[in-house]
Amino acid sequence: MASAHIQALLQPPSIATSHKKTLDFINATYPTLDALELDESFDTHLEQERQQTEELRSKLLSSQQYLDNVLSQTRETAQNHLHTAQELSLLRHSLADELAFLSEDLVSTISTPNGQSTLLEDIETMHRSLKELESVKGYVQVIQHAVKLSEAATSQASQSSSPLSAVSQYEELKNFVVKVAESCENVEDASGPQTLHLITFLHSIKDRAWHDIKAGFVSTLVAAAEKLQWPSAVDYPSASPQDRKTFEAAFLDLFKLQSEAKRLQVAEVISPSEKDGLYSIQALVQPIALRFKYHFEGSRQTNRLDKPEWYFTHVLNAAHEHRAFMDSVVQRLVSGSGYPSINAWREFTRLLFPLLSRKLRKTVPALIPHPSVLAHTIYQALSFDSAIKDEGFEIAGTSVAVSKDTDHSKQKWEGISEIILGQKEWFEAWMEGERKFAMDQYVDIISASDAWLIADENDNEEDDGVHVAIDIRPTVSARRVKALVEQVTDRYSPLPQFGHRTRFLITVQLPLLESYHARISSSLDAFETLSSSFMRAVPGALSSDVTGRANDPKRLTSGVEGVQRLCKALISATYLAAAMDAWGEDLFFLELWAEINRKASLRTRAEASASLPDPKNSSEEDVPEGTIFEELVTQYAKLGERAEELIVQSVCGEVEQHFKAHYSGTSSQHSSAETTTDDITVSATLLGPIATLSGHLTFLQSTLPQKTVGNIYRRIASRLALHIMQRQVIYRGRTKLTAQQGKVILAEFELWAETCRLALARIPAMRSEAPWRSLLEAGRIVAADGERWRGIVQSTFGMNQDQEWEKNMLELVGFAELSREEVGQIIRTRADFDQ
Repeated sequence: MASAHIQALLQPPSIATSHKKTLDFINATYPTLDALELDESFDTHLEQERQQTEELRSKLLSSQQYLDNVLSQTRETAQNHLHTAQELSLLRHSLADELAFLSEDLVSTISTPNGQSTLLEDIETMHRSLKELESVKGYVQVIQHAVKLSEAATSQASQSSSPLSAVSQYEELKNFVVKVAESCENVEDASGPQTLHLITFLHSIKDRAWHDIKAGFVSTLVAAAEKLQWPSAVDYPSASPQDRKTFEAAFLDLFKLQSEAKRLQVAEVISPSEKDGLYSIQALVQPIALRFKYHFEGSRQTNRLDKPEWYFTHVLNAAHEHRAFMDSVVQRLVSGSGYPSINAWREFTRLLFPLLSRKLRKTVPALIPHPSVLAHTIYQALSFDSAIKDEGFEIAGTSVAVSKDTDHSKQKWEGISEIILGQKEWFEAWMEGERKFAMDQYVDIISASDAWLIADENDNEEDDGVHVAIDIRPTVSARRVKALVEQVTDRYSPLPQFGHRTRFLITVQLPLLESYHARISSSLDAFETLSSSFMRAVPGALSSDVTGRANDPKRLTSGVEGVQRLCKALISATYLAAAMDAWGEDLFFLELWAEINRKASLRTRAEASASLPDPKNSSEEDVPEGTIFEELVTQYAKLGERAEELIVQSVCGEVEQHFKAHYSGTSSQHSSAETTTDDITVSATLLGPIATLSGHLTFLQSTLPQKTVGNIYRRIASRLALHIMQRQVIYRGRTKLTAQQGKVILAEFELWAETCRLALARIPAMRSEAPWRSLLEAGRIVAADGERWRGIVQSTFGMNQDQEWEKNMLELVGFAELSREEVGQIIRTRADFDQ
């Protein structure tokens, strides 16, 4: 059909047909010749037709030429298409072969020996990647929209004459983020519900946008404050009215922005961190923070790790310097802006603390290898906390307290020191350093050459009243150990947490007292060993000068020198026991002990320490029994009792040893007494033991407290009195005493009592005589003669009642210390007793 149509179009026009159509037209228009002649427009029409014929002829030639060109191009195109068809035919056959080859490649990777992925798997991978890219595209579009909203809000805040108009833009951004978050809240995977990172990122964009909006307001307020000389001390009344007006307007604009933040539930307003607070006061802190960073966070000389007091003082001075401005000007603005419960100065001071927090968190890790600098930093932090509290700072009245708890009485500021103490590793590093330092000092104390010398009465070291209270001169080591323990108390008493105090007490302080107790106890063990076996060489720990005496251990345990060593142990133990007894009544240790009894965790720690009493579970109203040092006081008291017992044994042992010579010579002395009835003399052999006793008592009185001397003296005198009476009177064997011999014995007995009275001049005579009364009574009985002797015998062996017998003994002898049976036994030692 197409070729026939083309052939038809190629045929030339028919001239005969054209002539016929023309003749028909003339005949129809001009039926007669007259009509043709009468028509004046015929020539005109004829001429027009002639012109049209010429135009058509011209177009025909052009068309013929164009047709020839088209036919030529068509032939070429047809040839090209024919050639292409032939190539496509060949390509079809090759595609069929490739399709067969590819169909084999569609087999799964598992079934292929070389493990390469198949084309189908590659297609599936690319399909998954395409889906992921489509998801990413959605993510990017969401982020792009959020960024645009954020930039619009920020731009509105910085360019608009009314910065608060940017809040509406921010609100649109917030609503968009909330909408996206709600759409993605049901996202789950195999592990359960998940939060997309997209939501977190959108929230960060939202928060950053609000921060940028606030930054514009902050910069305005800072610029206005700088005109008032901020951050130097502000003389507000002397500032120009325009500067004051600008400052107050910028200050109040930030309050308006914060009100909008509260309405929009901005995170930093709803849940403020330590660095968040009132926007206006936050802005005023910024210039101070820049100065702090300039001085203490760079390479300047003011930034020194060993000088933490510099930056603590810097912040403390800032809080103190601006208090008047805060209390007068800023407080008025804050109260008038809808925050009447906020204390401007406390809020300003609280917002200064992050400067120190950031500094400490950055520097403390570098201080761990330097215990002394770490300890110094902690003490400066504790001092800062104490100073800032003394200034009147409390967490109540700040934005943090208002947002968290309306009951301000339950709020308590933990302090800057808690940044260090709250970190377990940092606190333990500090405590270990303190323990080593204290133990090193303790070793130096007990290793000193004068450690066991009795301190001079004019010693200028402070005793905190212990010396006066118990009238004792301690050893140098006891005094220094007491001062060391008190020094440790001073170092940890400022700690705010009772848990930290308890650990410090158990880890650092108690080991000092335990070590000193063990040292004194080992010294007493050494004394007992030396005194019981002279061949065993054990160094005397309480000796202050043992040079040249290593081959003479007896001299370390005998005489006044031996008793002196025991007295050093006694007064050291007594002095520390009295000191601990006083410490236990101190308010600091009473509160600590009460808290240990209340908290189970602290009770567990206390129960693990053998030097602390067993704590009892108690409530807030219960008052715990005893004191925190009660157990150690008991242990030291037992140590003192042991030393006292050794003193009594040592003195009595020496006197009794010297008394043997006198007792062995009593027969000849009594024989000479028979011949010289008018002159009663005391044997020279008695002077040795009496002098020994007198020397010991004199030393004890000059060294020990009067009460302790009294206790020891009563025990010594009672033991010696019993020993002398048994040797001289009761257990004499078969030899009977005469009245004259009895008078000699009485004189000896009275000499013992008189010697003690003279040696113990500070003790009343009646008290010094009291332990010897039984001995004196026995001496008066054996020395009685005449009517007195008969009265004693009759009263003792008669039918009198015991009460009447005691009355008679008081009249006849002057004492009634011995029992009736003992008196009877003594009477039987007289040679003239014949019953």
